[in-house]
Amino acid sequence: MSTTTDTRPTGGPAPGGERSRDERLTHTSPLRKLLSRPELGSVVGALAVLVFFAVAADGFLRPASISTVLYASSTIGIMAVPVALLMIGGEFDLSAGVMVTSSALISSMFSYQMTANIWVGAGVSLLATLAVGAFNGFVLTRTKLPSFIVTLGTFLMLTGMNLGFTKLIDGTVSTKSIGDMEGFPSAHAVFASTLSLGGVDLKVTVLWWLGLVALASWVLLRTRVGNWIFAVGGNEDAARAVGVPVAKTKIGLYMGVAFGAWVSGQHLLFSFDTVQSGEGVGNELIYIIAAVIGGCLITGGYGSAVGSAVGALLFGMTSKGIVFAEWNPDWFKFFLGAMLLLATLLNTWVRKRAEATK
Repeated sequence: MSTTTDTRPTGGPAPGGERSRDERLTHTSPLRKLLSRPELGSVVGALAVLVFFAVAADGFLRPASISTVLYASSTIGIMAVPVALLMIGGEFDLSAGVMVTSSALISSMFSYQMTANIWVGAGVSLLATLAVGAFNGFVLTRTKLPSFIVTLGTFLMLTGMNLGFTKLIDGTVSTKSIGDMEGFPSAHAVFASTLSLGGVDLKVTVLWWLGLVALASWVLLRTRVGNWIFAVGGNEDAARAVGVPVAKTKIGLYMGVAFGAWVSGQHLLFSFDTVQSGEGVGNELIYIIAAVIGGCLITGGYGSAVGSAVGALLFGMTSKGIVFAEWNPDWFKFFLGAMLLLATLLNTWVRKRAEATK
């Protein structure tokens, strides 16, 4: 029995007869491009929720209601964006919610105890929070432990430190008021002010949220780092084999989550001028769910920053829509679970349809 061997060079151009099979040269229709977008399912879900509450809740589309929905969405979205990038890179961060509180506590306690300008405390907090993110990434890449174990350990340590240091330094479970300290008005303007645009009052967190979405989308789609993120999330070994700096990419992604936690923490602090040490526990699951609803795969290698923003918007519309409709808020978690399940099923169906049409 004879065996035929393909002697065509692997790196050279394909013969003319096989040119049509090269997917780089295959024409892709606009409809197929649309179906392949990871955020398509969440966009359809968001439109359905918008129409539903517009009919079920009086005043849902009023400017004041829209402002409230956008504010609720932005507080989730600021963290959902870097969490989505981390998930595209194939990892989780269970310490993200507590890290928000840690950054606010550090800013407040350092400024108050040192009698320093608020911005000095915020700068120290930024360095400390980025160090926590780098620690997560460094331990993960060095030990090869699952991110679930590494960040769960960080979550528990930060939870204990938040309570322990707050009671040790301030004597209670909350920080001292810093509303009359130097630098507070300017910090409040940057992290917690309200802007009036076209008759609609918008919290400055909406601008932070949209800015982070634009920055993350540019990094993912227009830079070499974006290719590295997709590569390490899709197949870490293959990415390393072609020269992708896997460890640096993952450490950078964890530091990105830390930066989002710092921004959210400063908003928390400068909105109320005090912080409770027990806040933030459980929010990490909300950030992850928003990213999943927005089309990010739990297995990594697939997703978008825009999708995470739509996922956060779904959260905001559902949580506030229930209030505007005067329903019992006890049912919020039920709607949340149903929304997560439906969005995941819809994303899976859309992706299979897109792959089947290739």
